[in-house]
Amino acid sequence: MAISAQTCSASSMVPALCGHIVLLLVLSAPAADCYSFPQQYTMQYWARRLEQEIDGVMRIFGGVQQLRGIYNENRNLFEVKENVPRKLVEKVAGDIESLLAKKVRALKNLADAAERFQKAHRWQDNIKEDDIEYYDSKADTEYDDPEVDGEYEKEKSNSLKLEFTEDPNFKTKVNYSYAAVQIPTDIYKGSTVILNELNWTQALEDVFIENRKKDPSLLWQVFGSATGVTRYYPATPWRAPNKIDLYDVRRRPWYIQGASSPKDMVIIVDVSGSVSGLTLKLMKTSVYEMLDTLSDDDYVNVASFNEKAKPVSCFKHLVQANIRNKKVFKEDVQVMVAKGTTDYKAGFEYAFDQLQNSNITRANCNKMIMMFTDGGEDRVQDVFEKYNWPNKTVRVFTFSVGQHNYDVTPLQWMACANKGYYFEIPSIGAIRINTQEYLDVLGRPMVLAGNKAKQVQWTNVYQDALGLGLVVTGTLPVFNLTEDSSSNRKNQLILGVMGIDVALNDIKKLTPRYNLGANGYVFAIDLNGYVLLHPNLQPQIINFREPVTLDFLDAELEDEYKEEIRRSMIDGNEGQRFIKTLIKSLDERYIDEVFRTYTWAPIKSTNYSLGLVLPPYSIYYIQANLSDQILQVKLPNIKMKGKYFQFLLPNSFESEGRVFIAPREYCKDLDQSDNNTEFLENFIALMEKVTPDSKQCDNFLLHNLILDTGITQQLVERVWKDQDLNTYSLLAVFAATDGGITRVFPNKAADYWEEAHEPFNASFYRRSLENKGYIFKPPNQDSNYRGFDLENNTIGILVSTAVELSIGGRTLKPAVVGVKLDLEAWAEKFKVLASNRTDRDQLGTRRCDPSASCEMDCEANNKDLICVLIDDGGFLVLSNQEDHWYQVGKFFSEVDANLMSALYNNSFFTRKESYDFQSVCVPEAQSNTGAAPRGVFVPTVADFLNLAWWTSAAAWSLFQQFLYGLTYSSWFQTEDVTADSMESRETSCITKQTQYYFSTVNATYNAIIDCGNCSRLFHAQRLANTNLLFVVADKPICSQCESVKLLQAEIRAPPRDPNQCELVDKPRYRKGPHICFDYNATEDTSDCGRGTSFRPSLGVLLSLQLLLLYLTASHHPLPLASCL
Repeated sequence: MAISAQTCSASSMVPALCGHIVLLLVLSAPAADCYSFPQQYTMQYWARRLEQEIDGVMRIFGGVQQLRGIYNENRNLFEVKENVPRKLVEKVAGDIESLLAKKVRALKNLADAAERFQKAHRWQDNIKEDDIEYYDSKADTEYDDPEVDGEYEKEKSNSLKLEFTEDPNFKTKVNYSYAAVQIPTDIYKGSTVILNELNWTQALEDVFIENRKKDPSLLWQVFGSATGVTRYYPATPWRAPNKIDLYDVRRRPWYIQGASSPKDMVIIVDVSGSVSGLTLKLMKTSVYEMLDTLSDDDYVNVASFNEKAKPVSCFKHLVQANIRNKKVFKEDVQVMVAKGTTDYKAGFEYAFDQLQNSNITRANCNKMIMMFTDGGEDRVQDVFEKYNWPNKTVRVFTFSVGQHNYDVTPLQWMACANKGYYFEIPSIGAIRINTQEYLDVLGRPMVLAGNKAKQVQWTNVYQDALGLGLVVTGTLPVFNLTEDSSSNRKNQLILGVMGIDVALNDIKKLTPRYNLGANGYVFAIDLNGYVLLHPNLQPQIINFREPVTLDFLDAELEDEYKEEIRRSMIDGNEGQRFIKTLIKSLDERYIDEVFRTYTWAPIKSTNYSLGLVLPPYSIYYIQANLSDQILQVKLPNIKMKGKYFQFLLPNSFESEGRVFIAPREYCKDLDQSDNNTEFLENFIALMEKVTPDSKQCDNFLLHNLILDTGITQQLVERVWKDQDLNTYSLLAVFAATDGGITRVFPNKAADYWEEAHEPFNASFYRRSLENKGYIFKPPNQDSNYRGFDLENNTIGILVSTAVELSIGGRTLKPAVVGVKLDLEAWAEKFKVLASNRTDRDQLGTRRCDPSASCEMDCEANNKDLICVLIDDGGFLVLSNQEDHWYQVGKFFSEVDANLMSALYNNSFFTRKESYDFQSVCVPEAQSNTGAAPRGVFVPTVADFLNLAWWTSAAAWSLFQQFLYGLTYSSWFQTEDVTADSMESRETSCITKQTQYYFSTVNATYNAIIDCGNCSRLFHAQRLANTNLLFVVADKPICSQCESVKLLQAEIRAPPRDPNQCELVDKPRYRKGPHICFDYNATEDTSDCGRGTSFRPSLGVLLSLQLLLLYLTASHHPLPLASCL
């Protein structure tokens, strides 16, 4: 239809100015022998016919009323129980507290034993590898690269040979008689320090075993030593993530948290002109590795300086060292450029100003400045006098980077004069060690504080390196209790951190699930607001080096009520609140506005808080009591289960419809299977051996399952069997229940049932509980799907509604019933219902009287009029256009962008945007597509002609990069590239989601889409008691009116989106640990680093450079991997 509301034989002659006629006149103006756009009352009449047809079919086949009657008739078979939120929260919090308390006792036992063993140990200078007997976990590590296997042959011969047994608790093979040892690749295991460490930690094995005897549920017991040695129990072969294993316990989240109090850190990087080539790259990599030593309890900023200092990123102050902020730093550090002259004063003044800013959220504990430079003469004593002396509240750590001839004495002095430490990083191989050893200095006040610092801390959620999945770890620092014999001073070194893992699944087992209904759940958060438990905590890809940090406000759709709830939980308060909020559907296509009761309380003796979320209809639930009907029947085998149980058997499916049972853990010995037929067979086989009230079975789950089997079978007998589905163009009818039953009738229709067999995981089930009326669910199609093959497939549209019971004034929704519509047949029916044809009219018999004006309808005028049903998410459900049938289930903007934009602009839909921080994406193409290795420093002609360059650090350092590149190529690579493969693979990423949902502004609306000669009329009206919008519109005849297509598909978030630079200025509320150990008057700061640089002779440098020139000139490129 063009600019007019009328269709005539001479429509091409209608003048252009008709497009500007007032809408009222356009809609009502009659014309001889013309079809006009339907009047509003006509379209409302069509809408009522559609509503009546849908309601009629659902009343006949849905069987809501009949099912209510069946429940009432079987009232003696079940009780209605109440969920009392406060009592549930109190009980679960207490159970979790008890579970963790058992782990704490084992943890303290280990830490005390470790300190005793180390104190009693006698240092041996002449200790040899042959003197120590232990199981080296890497000796049995399997590597994909045969060359790597060869490198480890020698290690295998020095290790104990153990046998392992598969253990379901650890999900791997273990040996309970021994502990295992893991030593980082870059540490020489034959050194005196390591051998003495192995010697005294050997005694921990007996304590590990004793702990397990007291508590068989204990998982990994681990001691992480400050030397890098890890001893863990029980023994199992090491899981190497890459062919070069870079695991170092001192970089694990749990070790970092346990080894020191929270930190406020400012990193300043010298980017003066003298910092050239490889030295600058070493600095960038050093900063990168330094950031990895920080946890979410820490705050950080990074700045570069030459004559002036400036932040490397958009962050103008200290920000939380969370994953996303650190990622911004890492990206921005890579683009630092060296130029200008060095002014230490500028760098240090900037750093002190940052640390003195009290108007921002920060750790307020350890304060430190980390300076990376290639050297300089200025000691900037005046700056320290002004900002830091005499109290020296800020520690200064200095790092001399690269090979150079500068005097390092000023750098040593700065560190020693400010309670810090001086480190040297001459090459890539020194970075990892020297960027983490500052933790030993920070640990001094903790050690000197003694028992006051012996505080058990529980970590964020993270991925276990040995395959347990998601865990939290209880940590306890282990101190050196020996005294220095020469000075009689107490030792101030931390020995390491003791840790015990608790799998999240073990905590989840303590929480209620099925009595809360499909949309009720338990969650828990820590002091950062990160979720420990939440149904939406589902990371797709996990980097084992980083914690899994999903904020409560990112796990749900954020609003002011949830912000207040989160704050109260972090503060350790108890509370309850009834709110109206938005939730995403399980398939993330829809938004529902719902009511929820949030109840919360702290988990005592931990830094966690527990919450319970319940919808109003889940306050009550059904608990079956089938003992009289089933358990007392004295018949053998299957028959003893009674009449209800027999309807689970496959031989009943043909007459009673097929039954899918939810894959729940009904009994301990029930074998799980992803194949529901196989799972049902396993279930039946087990039921032949045990009774439903067996101690190994969950009586609540099992009784409810059997009750719902019988109740849904009665629905078949009373409603479905007596009706002809074909008469109403139905493919299937179905019922799903809280008890875990999904019954689909007839049996053959179940072959095409694609919904989840667990009703609680089915989107139609959960949405039907949330919304009143009939919920339509078209098949899921994304924007790239080409459409259905209607010739070879019968496409169905689900329509479902919840069954609401009222028993003794208590309301609950124990089931959902529905039908599956035949798409093609209902598309034809839709055209008839939205037409002017009566039941007596035959298609094609109507003619428009020349003396009157006739209105178009969706059947006779489908070439000029578009009629569609769109659901509340904006997805196409039905259309009078055959070319639309292939696009049913697509977001309507993909079908008619112009019309969908008009609906959105006229407030029929509201848009909600959010981010998914747990998504998976294909890696983006790298911009460095050249043949040369990225990041390798290439000297210029001027460099070759400059004698100073030949004697400088660049020549020597380049050769070192070559040597390290041969062995440790992965250290030169960015985080997104693994050492064992350069192929593209899926990685974790942030995606942006957009959902649309009905606004409350309009229920019916007429409008014109103004676009000159291509203007279109449209009418939209909500269908009562459904989630549908009925839309009638002119069909566009030209493309001038094309609109910007609304996007609904999930997309990868653009760089820096969400904008971290803005988010850090309004940080979310959090609390750090309640204790801080950053000062002790007895601390000995005399050990502050006294390194000296190795300065090779000119002759050696010239020889090495000639070798480099030869290699560079050859046809084979240097075998260097990418530098950071």
